Order: sequence, then structure tokens, then C-alpha cells
Amino acid sequence: QVQLVESGGGLVQPGDSLRLSCEASGRTFSRNAMAWFRQAPGKEREFVASISWSIGTTYYADSVKGRFTISRDNAKRTVYLQMSSLKREDAAVYFCAADASSYSTGDSKHEVDYDYWGQGTQVTVSS
Repeated sequence: QVQLVESGGGLVQPGDSLRLSCEASGRTFSRNAMAWFRQAPGKEREFVASISWSIGTTYYADSVKGRFTISRDNAKRTVYLQMSSLKREDAAVYFCAADASSYSTGDSKHEVDYDYWGQGTQVTVSS
């Protein structure tokens, strides 16, 4: 079992930056691919970014490519999402997710491929 706790959300203005964190506890973290998803009001949850277990392979939704960076620190059991040049349409609840399979590549953009989820952290982008 893996428990995920997100933090770092808040209210920012368009163009600002924000870093989200997701701390994992429980079973081994370093061998699992991790991902960030988000859900805006009235919309379905969508893929944002993912990272393989081995640190180095990352994947992004087209809407955030070049603005967001996913990274992980296995020693701290934490995955990060650095968000820059935030837009109003980035406002959403951001969820951290973990793939239960060991040594996974993290190339899935589908919710069903992630087994553990955090409670989410709210990001509001408004002037």
C-alpha cells in the first residue's frame, strides 16, 4: 500500500510559478512510476505529467509542455511538479498518482494505470 499526500497548492496570478509536492509513504517508492493529474470544475480528470521509476524519462500533456517540469527525489520519497507561466486554464485540483507495478516506465497517460492516489491540492490562477 502507498499513501500519497500532496502539498504546495494555492492562489497565484497568471504568469506566476508554483511547485507542488507529493510525499509517499508505505511500500517502496523508488521502483514506481509517478504522475500528476488535474481536474477542473465541471471537467474530467486529465493527465498532466509522469515520470519513470528510474528518474530521467518524463512525459507531459501538450498543454503543459515547456511550462511544467516533473521530478522526483527518491531519498525523500517525493515527486514534484514545478509549474511556470501559469495560465487561468491551469486552475484545478492537482492529484498525485502512483503505479503499483515495479520498474514501470511511466509512459501511461491513463488514470486506470495508476493504482494509488492522493487527495489533491487546489491550484487557483486568478488576477
